[in-house]
Amino acid sequence: MFTGIITDIGTVRSIEQRGDTRIVLGTAFDLSTVEIGASIACSGVCLTVVDKGEDWFAVDVSGETLARSALASWQAGTPVNLERALKVGDELGGHIVTGHVDAVGRITSIVPDGASRRIQFQIPKALAPYVAQKGSVTVDGISLTVNAVEDSAEGALFEVNIIPHTQACTTLGQAKVGDAVNIEIDVLARYVARLKEVASC
Repeated sequence: MFTGIITDIGTVRSIEQRGDTRIVLGTAFDLSTVEIGASIACSGVCLTVVDKGEDWFAVDVSGETLARSALASWQAGTPVNLERALKVGDELGGHIVTGHVDAVGRITSIVPDGASRRIQFQIPKALAPYVAQKGSVTVDGISLTVNAVEDSAEGALFEVNIIPHTQACTTLGQAKVGDAVNIEIDVLARYVARLKEVASC
């Protein structure tokens, strides 16, 4: 379990095919406190640490994860949002994030707004009912508040405001129009939708 508050921007150091895909990520985390088998959210995807060094850790990524996330576009040098798993008693600064990606979205526009940036994303139509104005959404592991939502035939468009701090401390500061991003809907929205579905049966 995570909160969507990014604590480091790591970098992909290498990608190697060995059955599954082995990805090595450089990080500023104190890895002496990270056990083999620990979970780390990597741009919103919950992955397991399988090896580590002084300033790097390795994860194995299955074909299923590559097919359902934006990780397939990673290459050496790609910046990655990192968050260690939540501990009981930690401050819940964002919202509850599972690290299970629901879909790949795409950036459709980036507009300056003072020192902030307004970024618009397109998501599949199936996710539209789960994204609401003033609700929470996770983009590449970042807990964000939705400013506006617009439905379309192709899917849904939603907009967030990225303040200077978020630009500096996450990969959204380097984002470009057309970039693919990992989207996780709010777990509470998922359960509310399921309850309504069951109640209508």
